[in-house]
Amino acid sequence: MRMKNIKIYIATLVIAAVSISCNKVIDLKLANNSGKLVIEGNITNVSGPQFITLSRNVPFTSTNTYPPVSGAIVTVSDDEGHTYPFSEDPNGTYTTPQMAGIAGRTYKMTVVTGGVTYTATSVMPATVPIDSVTSKNNDFDPKKNRKEVTIHLQDPSDVANQYRFVLWVNSVQVDAIFAFDDEFTNGRYVNGDLVENATDIYPGDSVRVEMQCIDKPIFTYWVTLMNQQLGGPGGGVAPSNPPSNISPACLGYFSAHTTQTVSIVVK
Repeated sequence: MRMKNIKIYIATLVIAAVSISCNKVIDLKLANNSGKLVIEGNITNVSGPQFITLSRNVPFTSTNTYPPVSGAIVTVSDDEGHTYPFSEDPNGTYTTPQMAGIAGRTYKMTVVTGGVTYTATSVMPATVPIDSVTSKNNDFDPKKNRKEVTIHLQDPSDVANQYRFVLWVNSVQVDAIFAFDDEFTNGRYVNGDLVENATDIYPGDSVRVEMQCIDKPIFTYWVTLMNQQLGGPGGGVAPSNPPSNISPACLGYFSAHTTQTVSIVVK
């Protein structure tokens, strides 16, 4: 089968999120308004604590301090009749201690706060194995000292797939997102470059890549943010809130996804 290279275009943004590893806080509050509820939930196939965070957004011209929302009632249920209560600790962060999502199941998040009940559903896709992660010279570096990271995977031909990648360099999550689907690569072997120009990567650096298999609404959420940022600073795309899968409408998302990580030392 012919090898096909694709570029995974990126966008740099800032959101308040807790990913499966309680990683870096990143800011997704794009619209220049404040006080709106932000719900950010992730359910993964990895057994252990799962996290849902509640906060209030601030103007993007303000400092990165997001007031937590305490005292909410948070649960997640699946289409097999299981219900998982979430408890608050610390403020604004709600967790369930032992849970592992199962591919193919539909998960429903319910959040009751301020007298309003918010719900969202997400279908956890099947895992698409990542073959490997490699490094190569950065195409945009004239000195050829910097490196860029490439992911390798076989995309299945029998189902539409959407992917999100999260990149760490020397244990620091980069301020960028990477998302693509298989519209042009369905059934092909994919070599995808994670092009990150804001963070220099050199030989000897430690790199970790998390690969998430996400459903279509969550892909739309991430790719909308990406497309906004591709307009560049002060570009032609006005900041706006990405389409959320939460009802009634608020900021944020609820994602049930599979996850896997690969770590390498850059050569």
